[in-house]
Amino acid sequence: MRTIGNKPLAAAADSLPVLAGAALAVSGVGAVLALADLASPLRAPFTLFFLIVAPASAVAAALRGLEPLGRMVASAAGAVALNLLVAQAMLATHNWSVRGGVAAVAAISAPLFLLALVRRPGSPTARRRTS
Repeated sequence: MRTIGNKPLAAAADSLPVLAGAALAVSGVGAVLALADLASPLRAPFTLFFLIVAPASAVAAALRGLEPLGRMVASAAGAVALNLLVAQAMLATHNWSVRGGVAAVAAISAPLFLLALVRRPGSPTARRRTS
């Protein structure tokens, strides 16, 4: 049996949904803290976590065919590129704000993620198009 440290590999794989749920909760709290403009010491790190994780998850969902390491690198690069694109557009239009940036990243990441889920091979929509 393969192991990671003292844990069997299956036990480590069982903890992935828990880690994904925790990441979702932390990024959701970061978005809410930024959008509601609440003063909290957790606002900056949680918002930064949201700004990295939301677009990275959207890009990773679209790149299901890649190997895990390549998918991770490409999704991190996509997240940085999306954040830079939003920041550049906001600076160019003289509309810079943290709340606006978080809203823009969420507004771009959500449709990307949903589009990747709809276009997944083997989904009912994909089967309907091929028949």
